[in-house]
Amino acid sequence: MRFLYSLLVILGTPFVLLYFAFRGLRDRAYLGRWHERLGFIQNRDNHGGLLVHAASVGEVNAARPLVNALLKTHPDLPVTVTTLTPTGSARVKSEFGEKVFHTYIPLDLPWAVSRFIKRLEPSLIIVIETEIWPNLYLCAHKRSIPLLMANARLSERSVNRFNIFSGFMNKTLQTVHWVGAQSTGDAERLIKSGTNTYNTTVTGNLKFDLDVPASLEETAIALRSRWNPQRPVLVAGSTHEADEVVVLPAFVEILKTLPNALLILVPRHPERFGRSIQAAETAGLVTELRSQGEVCSEQAQCFVIDSIGELMTYYACADVAFVGGSMGDQGGHNALEPAALGKPVLLGPNMENAREIATQLVECNAAMRVSDQDEFKRAAERILTDGVLRDRMGQAGRSLVESNKGALGLTLEAVEKLL
Repeated sequence: MRFLYSLLVILGTPFVLLYFAFRGLRDRAYLGRWHERLGFIQNRDNHGGLLVHAASVGEVNAARPLVNALLKTHPDLPVTVTTLTPTGSARVKSEFGEKVFHTYIPLDLPWAVSRFIKRLEPSLIIVIETEIWPNLYLCAHKRSIPLLMANARLSERSVNRFNIFSGFMNKTLQTVHWVGAQSTGDAERLIKSGTNTYNTTVTGNLKFDLDVPASLEETAIALRSRWNPQRPVLVAGSTHEADEVVVLPAFVEILKTLPNALLILVPRHPERFGRSIQAAETAGLVTELRSQGEVCSEQAQCFVIDSIGELMTYYACADVAFVGGSMGDQGGHNALEPAALGKPVLLGPNMENAREIATQLVECNAAMRVSDQDEFKRAAERILTDGVLRDRMGQAGRSLVESNKGALGLTLEAVEKLL
């Protein structure tokens, strides 16, 4: 079965590279460093260290407290952080700088993975969330390199997909030395797919352990003071086209009641910056760009953040935050970031990627679900005009985050045992 899987990967590789080339027409970062996709990494004194794989921006954000803790507790071990996407790469560089070595994870080709592992020779591999690469896992097992899954989650849809290669996936997941699942449901689905019952633990979500810099609130106050601290501010973070189709016309309606309101729009992917700007202007909004300055003018109605790694800063400036990826089929993005900052949260109907977190936020009244333009407009307007409600929702979200911390400690315990 592994031969069949590897054959499918080999046959699919040209199409993957064509996809990267196509994406490169809009985001040139996809055109570079293809040698890393095939396991060729630059020579560097990072052998025998810790390897953390975080596919993209969301996984890098989840891994942030863990990586920082590893850098602190094991200063003698080099840390390599791999990603799959250029946006993830940019996030690693902006978050950790030269403190870690970054390279793309190779495509799951047997020889590429073998070359990659041989060059790095990690003492431990930590995979964040749902990245299951059979040849990587089996190669690590063959070379006696312990591998653990941190912040692991698995949807029912993924379980059904794994059924196609049930025996092979079962064998792959049995090589994992420890699994820290986000929830009981995730643990059950992972065990069903092949992880061992005795080393699959419910840790909770690492994202609850996110490290909010003490200076962030001061930075937000300073930014808001430069465009008028009294302006109602709605931040739409990590947006896709399906989100903007709802948010932009809804905000146009909000301006009829709150004419000095400001929408801060933070597209999820750099290749969408141009289209997001165009969509805002087409909606009739006076639009300014982050690339033109750190703050917008008082005349601006929509401020588009056409940069990477600043979402938390602008969430901190919000009176209410909408979490993108939840109006379309993307499954939603990290709703804990604005909640940890004490911001009321709006969620679209699709939060499949973080169903438990979304449910917790709604049940504790830290978040509201909105399914269309009219519901979005009414909910956002209500929060923006009701200071008591705003404070109550913000405090509920902050309390939820604080009371659910602990995944980091359990994960670090597992790391120490395996090391």
